[in-house]
Order: sequence, then C-alpha cells, then structure tokens
Amino acid sequence: MTAHAHRLHRGDSLKAAARQQMAERGEQWTAMRESVFDALAGFDRPASAYDVAEAVSEAEGRRIAANSIYRILDLFVASNLAMRVESVNAYIVNQHPGCLHDCIFLICDRCGQTKHIDDDTLSNGVRDAAAKAGFEPVRPIIEVRGRCSDCS
Repeated sequence: MTAHAHRLHRGDSLKAAARQQMAERGEQWTAMRESVFDALAGFDRPASAYDVAEAVSEAEGRRIAANSIYRILDLFVASNLAMRVESVNAYIVNQHPGCLHDCIFLICDRCGQTKHIDDDTLSNGVRDAAAKAGFEPVRPIIEVRGRCSDCS
C-alpha cells in the first residue's frame, strides 16, 4: 500500500489545525463552529447531524436545530475539516485537515467503527479508470463494509 505522509492531529493540535484551515479559506472560526467541531471530534465513530446537534445542545444548554448543524458540517467537508461517510449519512473529523486526498473508509457492520486509510495506488487507480471512461472525478470516496479486527 502506498500511503502519503501527513501529520495526524489530536486534541488541541487538531482544533488549531482546523482553525488554521478555516482561516486559510477566508472563513471565520465562530463559537458555534467550534462547538460543532468539538462535538464531532468527541465521537469515536461517524456521527449524524442529529448526533452532533444533540451533543452541542447538551453542551450549550439550549436546543440547536439539526439544520444549523448540517450547514456547518457541509462547510467543514468543503473546508476539509470533516469527511462524510456516505453509506451511513454521517461525518468524522479529518485528523489532517491540511492534506486534501481521496477518502477510503473501512466500516465495521457490527460495531460501526470507521477507519480512514490512505492508499494513493488505489485512489490513483480509481481516478485513472474514471478518466479512461471519460469522467473527471472531483474527490473519490471508497467505502468498504465488513468487520473490524475486534469484531471478527
């Protein structure tokens, strides 16, 4: 497997990298965006907008509508702060927001854990196949369903 190098962020380093990425895109890092980011980063598996809305509502002590959360999550995906796991309509924090690449998700059907991996050989193969078919991929997402090592 050919993986490209990048720095994985966690905790305060992750939030700082996310804030920097937003600033580089000319976007503001608001208190609500920070709350949504913190909530999403707090999940150990992909979270729906409703999961995030519930977590933010609890943290803020007031009800936050899922529609507001969807808008922020869409911004996070566009800004490379989060990735959308299409098959479960949920989101995960991107631990390397400064690195734009194709997404390969390994999703456990039993426990829901989702692992993001990088494999440039596979991603480039998908891009090449699409190009040969006369299609220009913007950002391929590959999802592999199965069982994680804990559930096997």
